[in-house]
Amino acid sequence: GYNNNVLRAVERSIDSDRAAGRDYALILSGKKAAGYFSFRGYDVHAAFEGFSDQPNYSDAKAMAESVAELFENGEAQQVQLAYTRFLSMGSQEVTVDQFMPLEASEIGAEATEEAGGGYEFEPEPSEILGRLLPRYAEARLYAALLEASASEHAARQRAMKAATDNAEDLKINLTRIMNRARQDAITTEIMEIVGGAEAMSQDDDGDLEDLIAQSIEGSFAALATDRTDA
Repeated sequence: GYNNNVLRAVERSIDSDRAAGRDYALILSGKKAAGYFSFRGYDVHAAFEGFSDQPNYSDAKAMAESVAELFENGEAQQVQLAYTRFLSMGSQEVTVDQFMPLEASEIGAEATEEAGGGYEFEPEPSEILGRLLPRYAEARLYAALLEASASEHAARQRAMKAATDNAEDLKINLTRIMNRARQDAITTEIMEIVGGAEAMSQDDDGDLEDLIAQSIEGSFAALATDRTDA
């Protein structure tokens, strides 16, 4: 199902970290993820619940603060983000991306040393980065939450459509079975009526023949009596 795909992707990432001798800690979103990993004894640093259907920016901000705390304190050297990326209504993709530190492609590694040459920045770049990094983390987490929510709704819609189609097929099949049973019952009733009518007709014909025979015998008897009297 939808959730199982994400959970398995996270487990594969954890197995990879363990194989490389790295520790891990989980920051989870959603009741199912929290229950799944807690029940199996994984190291859960924090769990956020109650907003997977309609996430708000404040929810992403709370999660980003928890992530930044681990990263800034040196408890985590790398943060990975696992979620379902929304591609279209018919296509979603589970992805595990590096969240922190920023990859070179995200900060413009193609920039040359001449870029920005001769300029002085106020405040210092480190201070600017310190202010922008939390906003970046919040925005990216919020985007991931929105994509995950859209993916979940798309998965539910597909499941409901499949269930509706199956129900329609079942309805058609049951209607055919009912019509066939009704036709069989009507055919049986007609055969019984025809058989009964034939039996009654035969009985009526026998009575008529008996009546004719009796009448003939009576006629002969009357004729014989008349001759005797004569």
